[in-house]
Amino acid sequence: MLIAMTTDGDVLLRLAGEIDDLGARLARVGTELRTVQSAAEPKHEEAPDQAEQQAPKTEQAQAQPQVPEQPQAEQPAPQVPPQAQQPPQPQVPQQPYPHPQYQHPQHAHYQQQYQQAQYAQWQQQQQYRQQYQQPYRPYQPAPKVSLAEKLGKEGAGSRLLAWIGGAVTLLGIVLFLVLAIQRGWFGPLPRVIGGAVLGAALVGIGLRLHRTPAGRTGAFALAATGIGALYLDAIAATTMYEYLPAYAGLALGLLIAVGGLLLAVRWKSSLLATAVVLGCVVCAPIITQGFTAQLVAFLLVVQVASTPVQLRQSWPSVAVAAGIPPLVASVFSTAFTGFGGSTANTAAALAVGGVGLALALIVTAKRPGDAAALVLLAFAPAPSLLAALFLPKTPAVLVTASVALVLLAVWAVGKWLDGWTGELAGAAGLVAALQTTMTLFDGSAQSAILIGEGVLLALVALWTKKHVALFGGLGFAVIGGMIALVFDVPPTLFFLIRNRPDADLAAALLVALAILAVSITLPWVAHRLGLFKAAAENVVPWLFAGVCGLYGAGALVLCGAMLAVPGRSGFLVGHVVITVSWTVAALVLLVRGISAVNLRVIGFVLVGAAVLKLVLFDLAALDGLARVAAFLIAGLVLLGAGTRYAKLVASR
Repeated sequence: MLIAMTTDGDVLLRLAGEIDDLGARLARVGTELRTVQSAAEPKHEEAPDQAEQQAPKTEQAQAQPQVPEQPQAEQPAPQVPPQAQQPPQPQVPQQPYPHPQYQHPQHAHYQQQYQQAQYAQWQQQQQYRQQYQQPYRPYQPAPKVSLAEKLGKEGAGSRLLAWIGGAVTLLGIVLFLVLAIQRGWFGPLPRVIGGAVLGAALVGIGLRLHRTPAGRTGAFALAATGIGALYLDAIAATTMYEYLPAYAGLALGLLIAVGGLLLAVRWKSSLLATAVVLGCVVCAPIITQGFTAQLVAFLLVVQVASTPVQLRQSWPSVAVAAGIPPLVASVFSTAFTGFGGSTANTAAALAVGGVGLALALIVTAKRPGDAAALVLLAFAPAPSLLAALFLPKTPAVLVTASVALVLLAVWAVGKWLDGWTGELAGAAGLVAALQTTMTLFDGSAQSAILIGEGVLLALVALWTKKHVALFGGLGFAVIGGMIALVFDVPPTLFFLIRNRPDADLAAALLVALAILAVSITLPWVAHRLGLFKAAAENVVPWLFAGVCGLYGAGALVLCGAMLAVPGRSGFLVGHVVITVSWTVAALVLLVRGISAVNLRVIGFVLVGAAVLKLVLFDLAALDGLARVAAFLIAGLVLLGAGTRYAKLVASR
């Protein structure tokens, strides 16, 4: 027993020695790898004598052969009795390995060199952070600056006074021109020449002041005032004194506006550009003596002149200042023109819409998502659609249809447009199409076509995956349905018996068919596009669509029965057919809904609707054989449905 224990102890000691030796080898390999890595880093050069001392040691260490040794011979072994060492020990295959306590001669040097390299790298990182990196500062929102604090800053008062002075000067020029006309001062030609000289002088003084940094605030104000004066002088020479034809006056105004905006770009001042635009547009109605088509044309010239600036600089204030005035002026011009309209006003309104749409598309093509351009795109059709309301039927339809076709064409190519550009164009085009339909049609045709367009837009949404088309179809369907509820298929159709012409019944039949179709199409497409959940998960929209569908189906059956059997008999037959058809449809849905939860839910809802109609309406409104037929047939269908449904459920 003692001999066996001694043998096992020797084996364990030998294994422990091998493990220690393996750890020493791994430590030496790790040290050499770290030394190789540190060689790539900047390090202190070794002294020549130290390198010479290390070289012989290294060569001597490499020249010595690796002699396999027993690890237990080099480690202190426990004292055992002599008789315990006599039995033969099992031979264990061993690999040659160095002494476990052996260390490489350069191990200490490698360790020191590695530490020096790490320290040098840390010093370089600290120097880099101090030179190139900013100290960490927690984010703090910028404090809000009040108006009093802005005015209290150095130079704010002078800038404010300069701009106020420029605005007052420009208004004084306008008032002087008006007063000179009223009093008969000077002549028309001296007034025009004097205005041009004054404007050019103000611009020249501004250019001179801009050479010095201290005078640039006054230079901006003087230049904006002078450019505004020149533009107003061109308007007066064209509209008031008629020295220039319309095309020449517009060309001169375009040249002046472009020159002022290019000067603002050169001086890199959005404030100057905005002031130039506002100076040209604000006082223009005073010169033209009201909102006219000529005023709209001159404002469009300013908007066209601002296009290069909008493309080169992202200045929303310039886009708004140049884009909104033509829209407003066109709206007021249409309002002052009144019913009947005029060719000049309609042309000006169409030009405002076309220019606004074109500029919005150009700007959004370069800067997708530009807020000012999108707003301009949304409101560009407004003047044309408003002008169409005051025109006779045929010109109004031509105007609105043209606007709708252009906008829908932009929407159709919306996949090449970025952001909301295509969607906004599509929404505006649908509004124009809605106005076209309501202007062109009336009576039952109006509601039927509106609801039919709703079905068509729902199918377009399913094909193109565009939600704008689906919401547009919903809007068309709601408007057409409200018109139909008032005129074509009112609720009194189900309660009051009255003689209606066959043409009215046929029109009501078509409207009811359209209501039924849109009630099925819209929720189905919305579910396919992921906007509606299944009926079992979200019952409210499906219930509303089901009610609308039942209303359309009931009106369809009732109108068809009254066309087939005129008078009271057709009314009673129609109601019996409605009740029976609801029960039959419920039976079909329940049978098909064994494995479809949605159909099963709709079937039970339809059963409830049929029972409510029997109790609340048929029992009171019908009489005689019609009442008996409704209850008997509906009861038998429901009984058969229950029996069949129970068998199907049990057989699953």
